[in-house]
Amino acid sequence: MVAVHENNALHHVVILGGGFGGLYTAKTLANANVNVTLIDKRNFHLFQPLLYQVATGTLSPSDISSPLRAVFRKSKNTKVLLGEVNDIDPESKEVILGDKVIPYDTLVVATGANHSYFGHDTWKPMAPGLKTVEDAIEIRRRIFSAFEAAENETDPELRRAWLTFVIVGAGPTGVELAGAVAELAHKTLKDDFRNIDTRETKILLLQGGERILPHMVPQLSKVAEASLQKLGVITQTNTRVTNIKNDVVTFKQGDGVHEIASKTILWAAGVKASSMGQVLANRTGVECDRSGRVIVEPDLTVKGYKNIFIVGDLGNFSHQDGNPLPGVAPVAKQEGEYVAKLIKKRLQGKTLPQFRYNDVGSLAMIGQNLAVVDLSFIKLQGFLAWIFWLVIHIYFLIEFDTKLVIVFQWAWNYITRSRRSRLITGKDLAETKTVTSDVTSTPKKAQKAYEVGV
Repeated sequence: MVAVHENNALHHVVILGGGFGGLYTAKTLANANVNVTLIDKRNFHLFQPLLYQVATGTLSPSDISSPLRAVFRKSKNTKVLLGEVNDIDPESKEVILGDKVIPYDTLVVATGANHSYFGHDTWKPMAPGLKTVEDAIEIRRRIFSAFEAAENETDPELRRAWLTFVIVGAGPTGVELAGAVAELAHKTLKDDFRNIDTRETKILLLQGGERILPHMVPQLSKVAEASLQKLGVITQTNTRVTNIKNDVVTFKQGDGVHEIASKTILWAAGVKASSMGQVLANRTGVECDRSGRVIVEPDLTVKGYKNIFIVGDLGNFSHQDGNPLPGVAPVAKQEGEYVAKLIKKRLQGKTLPQFRYNDVGSLAMIGQNLAVVDLSFIKLQGFLAWIFWLVIHIYFLIEFDTKLVIVFQWAWNYITRSRRSRLITGKDLAETKTVTSDVTSTPKKAQKAYEVGV
């Protein structure tokens, strides 16, 4: 292996991951008297909160992606490397990047999380989740291909299956996906087809808990559910998916078991930590939780290793109220900024109090002019919440030109109700039919469940 060395006169901080946690660690260290190496398997930072808009044709992938080298162009102490770290040696203080060995003085691990199918990984090809640009493009292909297939389908049962969308999980991602698909079907596409009425589309949102958006106060959960239902979304709470096979979702409600035929099933129900959590567990002996997240110390370090920090979705920080902090962008951002400040303080022979998350609240877009906002000092719903949602998301975008592009795109979409990024890319329609279906007809039991509107 080839060893890569930095200027030994300066403290070397290696950051794994260019998501919100890693990005804000590096940005806060931009003018510090340290060398920073940021390593990511992608050459861009992805603004994940807007991925669902790529998946539903409102925005293009480039609209929500910022090249890391461009972000740190003026940060002369920061180097960006493209690659994936596959091992860490905490004793020799090195990370293994392909055939390179990169030494560090301080290591910040911010590799995030992946989809979790709760032990049913065979569901993944049939029910893609939404974490990456590739996920968004694949979901976009499936959504718009479904309408095209329905337009060409002569079998009424199969046509209904193509026009049925099932979304599993009613957190912010699931709610925003459901609302966006409903607006597509009932507003944007209603005049675009000749053989189908897209307003006959059914969107089912399945939630395992008692209410959608469980992290919000019950009042706003009810408002969100009512707003979704006005858009035509069927919400089903206390519903647990037990199987996904042959374009049929099987789910349990109480003592009843139901089936629904759907050609487009989307997953927004759970996450698990990246594989780097297991690498750290093997190398340091640190404890991980059931989702693979690393149990961190109050200062976000790994137990027994004061020079290894965990930020973002990979970490389980339960020192504030006994519950793990949620895997959302504001948590990762604040943790990244805290770690950078603590590194600078340590180099001065000082320290900081333990990390404390300032909960800025939560929000979710439901549809045009519809959103819910849950802040510590105010609760908003409807149009004002929608405006607030727009402003907050524009504020947190990384690059100024990206902000301008998205503001213009949103304004144009608002005026025209059009979505210019409705591209079907990847597999062609024939391949779509083959991949999504192992049968040629909809099971009768599933069709019955469909007809009664379960």
